[in-house]
Amino acid sequence: MQILEKGGELYHRPHSKSRSKVDSSGPRYNTLKLVNCRSSEMKLAPLCVLVAAVAGIVAGELAPPERSYKILMLLPVSSKSHRNVFMPLAEALAIRGHKIVMLTNHPKSTKHPNIHEVPHGLTHFREDNINMFDSRKDPTGGFQLFLDSLPPIARELYKVPVVKELYDKRKEFDLIIVNHMFNEVAYPFVHEIPFITLATPGMDPRQSAVLGNVLNPAYVPNHISNYTLPMSAWNRFHNTLIHIGTSLYWRNWAVVPLIQKEISAQFPELPPLLDLERNMSLALINTHFSISMPLPLLPSQVEVGGMHCRPANPLPQELESWITGAGSAGVIYFSLGSFTQGTDMPVQYRDLFVQAFRRVPQRVIWKYEGVIENVPDNVMITKWLPQQDILAHDKVKVFITHGGLLSMQEAIYHATPLLAIPIYGDQPRNGKFVRDSSLGDYLVWEELTEDMIIDAITKIINDPKYKENVLRMSVPLRDQLTSPKELAVFWTEYVIRHRGAPQLRSPAAQLSWVEFLMLDVILLLHLSFILLGFILRRIFRVISAKIFGSDATKKKKND
Repeated sequence: MQILEKGGELYHRPHSKSRSKVDSSGPRYNTLKLVNCRSSEMKLAPLCVLVAAVAGIVAGELAPPERSYKILMLLPVSSKSHRNVFMPLAEALAIRGHKIVMLTNHPKSTKHPNIHEVPHGLTHFREDNINMFDSRKDPTGGFQLFLDSLPPIARELYKVPVVKELYDKRKEFDLIIVNHMFNEVAYPFVHEIPFITLATPGMDPRQSAVLGNVLNPAYVPNHISNYTLPMSAWNRFHNTLIHIGTSLYWRNWAVVPLIQKEISAQFPELPPLLDLERNMSLALINTHFSISMPLPLLPSQVEVGGMHCRPANPLPQELESWITGAGSAGVIYFSLGSFTQGTDMPVQYRDLFVQAFRRVPQRVIWKYEGVIENVPDNVMITKWLPQQDILAHDKVKVFITHGGLLSMQEAIYHATPLLAIPIYGDQPRNGKFVRDSSLGDYLVWEELTEDMIIDAITKIINDPKYKENVLRMSVPLRDQLTSPKELAVFWTEYVIRHRGAPQLRSPAAQLSWVEFLMLDVILLLHLSFILLGFILRRIFRVISAKIFGSDATKKKKND
C-alpha cells in the first residue's frame, strides 16, 4: 500500500495481490482521499497519520507507521512452535521498518536485518531435553515438567549477561510482547512499560479472566479437555473444577509462587508478578472463531489465529517428483511436529507405522530425525520438510499429525484431512475436535494396531466427507477483511501509538474475585432480606396482637 501526497492531500493506493488456490482476497477499493494535510496544517500531522492508518485498514491495507518503533519480544520459555507464531509477526513488523529484539531459548533462525535474536543459552526447557512420550506417564498431567524447569530458569535467567544487559535497557523499547504461556519469568521486564501478550496456544480462560473476561465453564471447555455441546451436568461440573483448579494450582499454589520466590530474591522492589500481569494492554490470541468456538471477547482480546499460515511455495524438485509420481493413489504426510522428535517415539509404535505403511497403496512422506531399518519403497524419510508447501499439494490425501494447534491450523488452511494421534497437552482436545468436526479421525497411542492405522487412513481417503468438511472450514478461515498478520501488526502499532491504549482495558480487570462475583453484594442482599423478614414478622405480630388480642378481651368481658 502507498500513501501519496498530491496538492497537500493524502491519498491511498492499494497494491494488487495475487490470489491463492483457495481464494480469500476481499474486495479491493479505489483510490481513497483521506484528509487534507496542507503545509499550513502540518501541526496536525500526528492526526493525519492516525486517520491514514484507519483509512488504510478500511481499504484492506496498512498505512505506513508514523516512525520506526523499537519492540522487544520475550519468549525465554517456548517451543519451536511458539517461535513459529512469533516469527511471522516479527518479520511483518520488521518489514515495516521497526527494530525487533527477540529473547529466546533457541538458536538464531532469521537473517532479517531488523530482527536481532538473543538466545539466553539456558537448557532447562529445550526440545532435545524433553521426551513428550514420557510425559504421558506423568501422574500430574505434565505439571511436573514445569515445576522442575521454570524455577531454575527464574533463578538463572537474569544472571545471563546478555539478558541482564537487555533488562537494563528495557525502557528504551516502545513496546514489549510476551509469550503468554509459561513465561511469568519474563514479567520483571514489563514493569512500568506498555506490553501485550501473544497467546500461542489459543484462548486460555486464565488469561481471559486476568483481562476481565471470565469465560463461562457451562459452555467454554478448559485448555486440555473437549466436551460434546451442550455439556451434561457432570461435564459442566467437571469442567468448572478444572477451570478453577488448574488456575489456582498454577497461579496461586505450585508454579507461580516458586517463580515469584526466585524473582523476589533478585528484584525485591518489584510488585508481585501477577500484579504486573494485570497491566497488560492487549492479548493477541492464536485462534479464530471459524476453526474453534465463537466466544465473547473484549476489545483487548484480538483473534489472530492462522497468522503463520501462508500460500504454498514451489517444492524442491526431488520432493515434487516424489509426490507427483504417486499417481492417483496420492500421498500420506506424517509428522509429529517441531517439539517432538520422531526418535522419541517408542519402538513398538514406530514399527507399527512401518508395517502399516508397507500395506497402503499411497506413498508416504515421514518426518523422522533418525534412521529406520527396512523402510518400504513407498516411504520417504527425511529430517525436515516444508510442511505448508506439502499440505497445499493436491495429491496429499491425509496428514497424520500429533494434533498440535499450528499443524491443525495449517491443515485446515490448506484443506487437508487429518488423522490425529495426540501426545500431550491440548493435543487430545484438538484431536477430538478433528473427529467431532469430521475433518478426519482420532486415535490413541496405547490402543494402536497395524490394522487400526490402515483402516483410519483408508476411511479418510475414500470418504469424500472429510475433504469436503475441511475445505468448508478452510474457506471462512481465509475469508477475512484483513489477514491475521496485518491485524496483529495493526493492534501492535495501535498500542504504541496510544501509549499503552488504556481505553482498551476492562474495569473488570481491577476487581477482586469477591467483587467480580458480587459476593459482597449478594451477602448484603441476603442480610437485607433477613432483616426485612425480621421487621415484617414483628409488624405482623403487633398487628395480630391488636386484632386478635382485642377480640379475646371482648369475649372475656362478655363472659
